[in-house]
Amino acid sequence: MANETQMANAIRALAMDAVQQANSGHPGAPMGMADIAVALWGRHLRHNPADPAWPDRDRFVLSNGHGSMLIYALLHLTGYDLPLQELKNFRQLHSKTAGHPEVGVTPGVETTTGPLGQGISNAVGMALAEKLLATEFNRDGHQVVDHFTYVFMGDGCLMEGVSHESCALAGAWKLNKLIAVYDDNGISIDGEVKPWFIDDTPARFKAYGWNVVGPIDGHDVDAVDKALAQARRSAEKPTLIVARTQIGKGSPNRANTAKAHGEALGLEEVKLTREALGWPHEPFTVPREVYADWNAREKGAAGQAEWQERFAAYRTAHPELAAEFMRRMKGELPRNFAQVAVDAAVAAHAKAETIASRKASQIALEAFTAALPEMLGGSADLTGSNLTNTKSTPPLRFDLAGNVKLAEEAQGDSARRIGRHINYGVREFGMAAIMNGVALHGGYIPYGGTFLTFSDYSRNAIRMAALMKRRIIHVFTHDSIGLGEDGPTHQSIEHAASLRLIPNLDVWRPCDTAETAVAWAVALQNANRPTALLLSRQNLPYAPKAGLEDISKGAYVLAEPAEVGLDAPLHAVIIATGSEVQLALKAQEQLAAQGIAVRVVSMPSTTAFDRQGAIYKTQVLPAGVPRIAVEMGVTDFWWKYGCAAVVGIDSYGESAPANVLFKHFGFTPENVADTVRAVLSGPVSR
Repeated sequence: MANETQMANAIRALAMDAVQQANSGHPGAPMGMADIAVALWGRHLRHNPADPAWPDRDRFVLSNGHGSMLIYALLHLTGYDLPLQELKNFRQLHSKTAGHPEVGVTPGVETTTGPLGQGISNAVGMALAEKLLATEFNRDGHQVVDHFTYVFMGDGCLMEGVSHESCALAGAWKLNKLIAVYDDNGISIDGEVKPWFIDDTPARFKAYGWNVVGPIDGHDVDAVDKALAQARRSAEKPTLIVARTQIGKGSPNRANTAKAHGEALGLEEVKLTREALGWPHEPFTVPREVYADWNAREKGAAGQAEWQERFAAYRTAHPELAAEFMRRMKGELPRNFAQVAVDAAVAAHAKAETIASRKASQIALEAFTAALPEMLGGSADLTGSNLTNTKSTPPLRFDLAGNVKLAEEAQGDSARRIGRHINYGVREFGMAAIMNGVALHGGYIPYGGTFLTFSDYSRNAIRMAALMKRRIIHVFTHDSIGLGEDGPTHQSIEHAASLRLIPNLDVWRPCDTAETAVAWAVALQNANRPTALLLSRQNLPYAPKAGLEDISKGAYVLAEPAEVGLDAPLHAVIIATGSEVQLALKAQEQLAAQGIAVRVVSMPSTTAFDRQGAIYKTQVLPAGVPRIAVEMGVTDFWWKYGCAAVVGIDSYGESAPANVLFKHFGFTPENVADTVRAVLSGPVSR
């Protein structure tokens, strides 16, 4: 390898130039971690710039995503489709170099990072997916899944609590191919971290069951190389490398200061830094020989070609396994999925059971997990309440050597059956962020459960999944005051509305078994968005319906008014979701007895309905007909549908049996009917 000092300085120069030109950004971390990057990207990382989606590439995660110019410089220098002009457009509108790395925007970026702690958590999910896929698909003499997940992270990632949740699980799962490098520079935005960050980080990670290497000199490429090599030899544990660095390395007046963290160095300091580094080149200029030293295209192509040769041999020996592996890595559902989905909904419709929608979810899952071996479930210590386990998803377990225990040996050319239900422990945020990583890696469709009120713990990871357009399914049970005696701490009031406000997140609150089955089918088909399923603890009667075809549209006419006269006009429309649909149906009966013609619209997914065309929306909610919404949640959300009144709840709940609470808060057919009558008799005050 040629001059590695100049390779590192190229990163430093590009980082300070881009941040200076944008007059915005974080130059310190890229400048401080440049030597670490040389060791990893120059000597260890297995990747192909010409094919960022190569299935068996190593994954690289920049968890301290504010240092985005580090990964942009690396992608540009090693030969990805990220031309110099994009670096010049750092943080500008529609560039491929956003302030924080975004998957799907910049080729070579594996996950969107920025909210600290989530990148390392995503990496845990990626490493888990690699380990599970290797167990399922590798065979003697055919190692087609065999790669590492590398992470760069800083103090902020370690301070955020989610890193505790996910890193503890990484140790429990013995993810030996997960290697994290901690940039221990002692500086954050507010200055030296000593007054507020006194953790013994090596001891913390040893307690998690990790190997810990260091502290080492993060500016000694050979020392970092040696540490990485040692980490790669680990057979049972993930590895943390503690690398001591200077933030803003090379800057005479900003190195080792908070000033280097989150602002441009300034033109004069950039000039002085160039002189200090011995980098005489103009801004955004990298010598040809340095480009040559960094270029990874030839090596990457050779590495991928070698893997493709091995995969061809694997395909010859195990054709069915090879086809199944590629299907799953592409994120394609089995060819028979449409029929499986129809059968699940039709069976639910035919049985017309009165059960909680959380139980309806488990029944649907029995069908879907049997048909889709890529479904990887779990719960945050609430399996018996969330009902996310099925006969096809035994618990995921590891032996003392770190191997995945097989639930069943493979028969013939089929994949080995592993445990597919994860006990995440009481770690909602970690679970959500790990599921994001699993989905980003490919090969699995993750889903996980907790109570709806605890979606607050998961919220930022849910938002990241929506931003990244990944298929992750959140099973949120105990969706309302209907859970009863646990009281207001556990009773969701604002959560449904809050989740519906997240762009690109589908939210479903089904009223019965058929709607639940359809909701699951739509969630599994949504390859480019996550889904939240809001499910009841209490039993819900089946809602009779003429057909199932319109449920997937998010809202449909469930019940037209009973005959109240051949020429009777439609007086009102009641919109309801989940358990409240039954209230609407009973209110409809009461009103019909008085000659008031009311349509009941079930709206299990406002987000899916909002995507429908204007004609369908008008068919369901005709113009000029008063609308009344009924949902056990905050009322503000429903005014968007032009409602004249909302039967909802704008206070916290109470601790009491569910039937007592329903009456206390006005969730009765009589109150719904009274509200409709009040609307029809004159203006209703909000």
